[in-house]
Amino acid sequence: MLRKGDREVLLDLHSESEAQTTDGYGSVHNGSYIPPRCFPAAAADDDDGPIYMHCNTKSDQSVPQLGNYFRDGKTKIDFVLVWEIRSRKKRRGKSEVTGEEGDAAPPEESSRSERRKAQLAQWREKFVQNLESAGLVMEKEETSNEKKTIHFLKLSAPWDVLVYFAEELCLRAPLQAQQNLDLNTSARVMNRLCIPNVMMESVPNRPLDYYTCAFRKSKMNRFLGCDNHDTYFTNTQRHRVVYEILARTVYGKRKRAEVGVDRLVNEGVYTAAFPLHEGSFKLPKYDIRPDELNQRQILHHYWSRWCKWYKYQPLDHIREYFGEKIALYFAWLGFYTAWLLPAAVVGTLVFVSGVMSMGTNTPAKDICTSGASYLMCPLCNTCKAWNMSDICTMAKLGYLFDHPGTVLFSVFMSFWAVTFLEYWKRKMATLAHHWDCMDFHEEEERPRPEFAAMAPTMEPNPVTGVKEPYFPEKTRLARVFTGSMVIIMMLCVVMIFLVTVVMCRGIISLMMFRTGSPVLRTEAGTIANICSSIVSLGLILLMGRVYTALAEQLTKWEMHRTQTQYDNAFIFKVFIFQFVNFYSSPFYVAFFKGRFVGYPTNYGTLFGMRNEDCGPGGCLIELAEQLFIIMVGKQLINNIQEFIIPKVKAWNQKRSLAKVMGDKASHQPQRWEEDYQLVECEGLFEEYLEMVLQFGFITIFVAAFPLAPLFALLNNWVEIRLDAHKFACEYRRPVAERAQNIGVWFNILEALSHLSVIANAFLIAFTSDFLPRLLYQFKFDNDLNGYVNFTLAYAPLNYTEYPMCRYKAYRDNDGNYSLFYWELLAVRLGFIIAFEHVVFFVLRAIDWIVPDVPGSLELKIKRERYLAKQALAENQEALLVSRGRGAAPASPGSSSPGSDASFGNMS
Repeated sequence: MLRKGDREVLLDLHSESEAQTTDGYGSVHNGSYIPPRCFPAAAADDDDGPIYMHCNTKSDQSVPQLGNYFRDGKTKIDFVLVWEIRSRKKRRGKSEVTGEEGDAAPPEESSRSERRKAQLAQWREKFVQNLESAGLVMEKEETSNEKKTIHFLKLSAPWDVLVYFAEELCLRAPLQAQQNLDLNTSARVMNRLCIPNVMMESVPNRPLDYYTCAFRKSKMNRFLGCDNHDTYFTNTQRHRVVYEILARTVYGKRKRAEVGVDRLVNEGVYTAAFPLHEGSFKLPKYDIRPDELNQRQILHHYWSRWCKWYKYQPLDHIREYFGEKIALYFAWLGFYTAWLLPAAVVGTLVFVSGVMSMGTNTPAKDICTSGASYLMCPLCNTCKAWNMSDICTMAKLGYLFDHPGTVLFSVFMSFWAVTFLEYWKRKMATLAHHWDCMDFHEEEERPRPEFAAMAPTMEPNPVTGVKEPYFPEKTRLARVFTGSMVIIMMLCVVMIFLVTVVMCRGIISLMMFRTGSPVLRTEAGTIANICSSIVSLGLILLMGRVYTALAEQLTKWEMHRTQTQYDNAFIFKVFIFQFVNFYSSPFYVAFFKGRFVGYPTNYGTLFGMRNEDCGPGGCLIELAEQLFIIMVGKQLINNIQEFIIPKVKAWNQKRSLAKVMGDKASHQPQRWEEDYQLVECEGLFEEYLEMVLQFGFITIFVAAFPLAPLFALLNNWVEIRLDAHKFACEYRRPVAERAQNIGVWFNILEALSHLSVIANAFLIAFTSDFLPRLLYQFKFDNDLNGYVNFTLAYAPLNYTEYPMCRYKAYRDNDGNYSLFYWELLAVRLGFIIAFEHVVFFVLRAIDWIVPDVPGSLELKIKRERYLAKQALAENQEALLVSRGRGAAPASPGSSSPGSDASFGNMS
């Protein structure tokens, strides 16, 4: 049980007492725990350099190391703190030479670096002492050479500390075991149809499923497994408790809000703080039963290996090892990838149908057989006239991305996007309940370490009443407004780069025309579009890196109090910028290119250059080319980075540690040394951002690129394995975090799904030739005979360079719009209104028909609440006895049945 003052030590920001300033760490010895009674004697040993304290205790006896345990082989290691110290041997020697009568000269503490080192050592000393006061057990290890010493402080939470914080953190405790459910819908369907399921695999040591309720120490005997103190709390729960203590413990003064391990790491007091992996991910060389593998080996063998690309993910094992937040990401990624399969199949069929029907495209036939019938006006001021038959190939290829099937596919994808999100909400609710976090609400969050360090004043928290760092709201809003102006400026920079790319495309086209080569002249637009798309991809990736760093600094400067507020502000900034950064060029091609060209004798210009017109195959084929280069190119580059960068970082970390270990490097490194060589986990922000941007590509512009879901599916199969390998093998183990959903990312996905309906409606109406062909079929010819000639206008009579040349527009000989143009405009607007209303109506119907929580899950929730009520009822037995005796009157102060039931419901 915690001592009386433990909670006060954790939360007391008013403490002004200063610890003894030494370079030693008074609660630890190399391999053994030092009781407080040994502090004075130990402190008197030496005042310079690391203090190695000696105490005549039984713990001094060496015990063989067994797994993630202290040297006694019994105490679990729940967390490790690491710091590095440069050797002071040279300075000591100098001091001994210059000293008089045995008194060494004082060290050069006047320098800034020395004062900084002394401050860090003082913070470490006080932090470790307060951790010991909080009840944590510690053990220290060192790895050193003549230049540097790496200190590893191993922490463990005793049973009493775990029980105390389990109740305070509302950890879930098991009441009754239940059968593990098969949460894979496809597995249930294939099982009912008696179809062999190659995706199913038996993964050993699947975590049991329980009915649970909030932990109560007073009800300990009601929970399963309470007799075994070593295994009652899972490793992730132990990590969470120790991290909570580390985050609350003070190490300095109240007025500076010097509290928490996160700020200590930021200040450089510690170089790392992490829980340990369960062991090596590599399988042992000797034969071993599957159920004898540790959790990390199971995840590597059954999840992160490339040969498991077609197997279900062991989500329960992922959650057990990494926590709910990471498990929900992989659950979402797997669910999204599975839903991409039907979209990829339909998109591929639409593309194949376009390939097969290319030969029946009447407009393409007319173009290919026209010969010199259609003399087209020059495409630039210095170009020559050309024959439309020269673009025969591009006209046929344009049909692949602009035929009736693509229209149906865009409608299908609009329904797919919203249906996917609706069923993900059901899946999310099922997983949240299955993982005991459905009712999880983040408790009142502590201020961020950076906020605490930079806040100018302290004010009482209106909820807790405890004084906390405070930043004036008006000043913060002013900073947010200023940050918004910076974002707008950066978006303007993106627009400038877009104009630059457009001009680059025009210059390349002009160069192709001036070569005089018939082939280059014909393919000038395609070559220019591909080259500009590659340039655009490079600028996009460069600007993304620059802006992400800028957004991080802006978000810090805005002084958001909690980590959730900081994360949401940062995500919003980066997503807004990346949305414009990635989608501005496709939006330009889809909705603006070719709209302001003008006509002969009245061409529109930009900086003296004629405005761009769509290529010979239409704007959709150019849009498809851009989407392919930007989307697929980004995926390839990201996958290469995710594969190489962690390995390079790990190699560099391993090399630096090997230098310190020296001769010891040939020996088997300890678990904490191996984990210190791994890469620090960078969170899930980049992973979510990549997938959300991909979701936008396959929904917003799917009418122009039906193969987008296929490329997304192939990428995600690779992405799952890369991410799984990073978390299981290359990252340090992150602290398990609870979560009941994927947070603000779901809101962004919903916004993109609704935007995709509008974008596809405008894409079909104004960019595709679907509606012009449809209206021509209705008014003139169902077989589209003469359609090409109908879409071409004659140059005005005052155009003398190439009289009677043709250009694509619905205009008369004076350059005025024809009646057909206005009829077509009305049809386009009507189509947009009808498309949006029908799709949004069906989507609302789907939202209404598909409940967010499955009916079977509601029944389980009611059952669990009933069991929790029975387990946590204060006077359950007394009530049963009193009812058996005829319901004797209750004594004053006793709980009534009504109040008892109310307590159970509240729990």
